[in-house]
Amino acid sequence: MSLFSKAKQVIAGGVNSPVRAFAAVGGDPIFFKSASGAWLESEDGRKYIDYVGSWGPMILGHGHPAVIAAVIETAKQGLSFGAPCVLETELANKICALMPSIEKIRMVSSGTEATMSAIRLARGHIGRNKIIKFEGCYHGHSDSLLIKAGSGALTLGVPSSPGVPPGVAQNTITLTFNDSDAITSVFAEIGEQIACVIVEPIAGNMNMVPPEPGFLETLRTLCTDAGAILIFDEVMTGFRVARGGAQSVFGITPDLTTIGKIVGGGMPAAAFGGRADIMASIAPDGPVYQAGTLSGNPVAMAAGLATLEQLDEPGFYAALGKKTAQLVDGLAAAALDADIPLATECLGGMFGFVFTEARSVRRFDQVAAADTDRFRKFFHGMLNEGVYLAPSAFEAGFVSAAHGDDEIAATITAARKVFNTL
Repeated sequence: MSLFSKAKQVIAGGVNSPVRAFAAVGGDPIFFKSASGAWLESEDGRKYIDYVGSWGPMILGHGHPAVIAAVIETAKQGLSFGAPCVLETELANKICALMPSIEKIRMVSSGTEATMSAIRLARGHIGRNKIIKFEGCYHGHSDSLLIKAGSGALTLGVPSSPGVPPGVAQNTITLTFNDSDAITSVFAEIGEQIACVIVEPIAGNMNMVPPEPGFLETLRTLCTDAGAILIFDEVMTGFRVARGGAQSVFGITPDLTTIGKIVGGGMPAAAFGGRADIMASIAPDGPVYQAGTLSGNPVAMAAGLATLEQLDEPGFYAALGKKTAQLVDGLAAAALDADIPLATECLGGMFGFVFTEARSVRRFDQVAAADTDRFRKFFHGMLNEGVYLAPSAFEAGFVSAAHGDDEIAATITAARKVFNTL
């Protein structure tokens, strides 16, 4: 019996997060037993160059000595206190220094917790109920965010999962990412009812889709004028595309920011924070309730702090961006030589590619129209060549500091081989 078959006997769907099941690409998921640097090793002993990086956290690569040492030394003192520890404050100070828009912060254990809590805080602070999100942007699986668009900008949202009550959906408006006109119209009509706008400044859950010039600026202006709260979901982009996150790249100051992945260094940790006056509405200072038994877990705080300290190395992001661009340029050239239409994007240690005739991808409908069957074949071809990509055409990829010239060159060589079979 396969490992996946055994898992399915006791784990719902055989996995603890749906994308891991390989449903979008077919076949059984790979079970891994170890990781080091840019490499993963499966239970059957095969090694793969890893471009998933635990879905983003492993910016230093797997098993970085400084992070492992911090985790081991902290674990020796105890795994969890359920009480304050100095490491929480140290990590909070580090994050606030890197992202000046965050004046105060609250630690949580997952990105879903962070976004859910930030939205509750925005609603409670401002006293409004409606929120705006964008199609193709994923902010975790809380009820308010599992809402797809209705037939028009102001129609009631539609739950995208059973178990989400229609009453929840009526307060969530889902619009098209990069459509400034649509959100301007909504604010013109019901701006006084909107509590917040939540957006990935670079969408990473419909592959990698950057904002068009002026889009984020429009969101900032509309929220300011209407007294609404602008939330940047930087769970993925925070410390991944730049030291100060996407907000530092685009020069936009959100009111609240959610972060995760890298902030935990591979351990379960995330956070939300922003303007001090808004954060003052969170209990125990204010009436908006939020709590978590394992929030600020000392081992996770140590891993996150050790990771962020490594990012201070001079030239870290320049080197990381150069590696990522080298990879993406190589993939694009290989696809062009094989006459395969491919649109690519990259920034910092984040990249994406879409099998499409479009020269660039900026909206969800463009991603949805891409050739997912070709991606599926490419994914399995690369897997056979020892390259592990995200098992979905709608996920971004990640390069780490541990990826060297040899890994990048081997990946491009593999891609050339596989492109010629598509």
